[in-house]
Amino acid sequence: MDAIVDALSFFRLSAGRWRSQRSSHHLLHRQAEAGGSLIVVVMVEAGDPRLDAIARLHGQEPTAVVGGCHVRWSGSMAWDKAGEQHQGESLFALIPEDGAGRQGLLLRDRGYAETAPVAGRFRLDERGQLWLSTGYETMTSVERFWFEGPDRRLRSSTVEGLSNTASLCIETRLKDGEAADEAPGAGTVAGAGATPALSLLGW
Repeated sequence: MDAIVDALSFFRLSAGRWRSQRSSHHLLHRQAEAGGSLIVVVMVEAGDPRLDAIARLHGQEPTAVVGGCHVRWSGSMAWDKAGEQHQGESLFALIPEDGAGRQGLLLRDRGYAETAPVAGRFRLDERGQLWLSTGYETMTSVERFWFEGPDRRLRSSTVEGLSNTASLCIETRLKDGEAADEAPGAGTVAGAGATPALSLLGW
């Protein structure tokens, strides 16, 4: 696996299709919920007009953006009503605030919990784990991502606010030509070539 030297390299390693198995614990109700997911991450290079537009939307200089990614997700959780699904897409732009590119602003065209543009923060720690934090009107979230190998990624998250939850995801990269519904434990197919997914930050 390539070295993770900055946040952008972590995003590059995350590019591809991921099948995710998620366990969420609703602290207020003291209950757990499981879900299956498909997340598709595509890198977007610096200078792309879409990233420039996000920077201007947040009052930032487009030249400060070092890159980003486009994320699509489609998913379901155990408590969903019949026919209910969680799906959407979002665009991320990274603006480092240090010379090493290990921490800074994470700009988005929309949030998972809200449709308005969202600005969060990213930090890559000394173990190569990526931390993302986002504040919404009604809640705050913190997610931690780390690799257990080139094709296995883990993610833990906590949400505090109107809904207090803690979640753990085990994500496996889908190989070229492997359909989401062919992957072990993929769950129900949600449309052509797509399995369900749920991520607070949209991936």
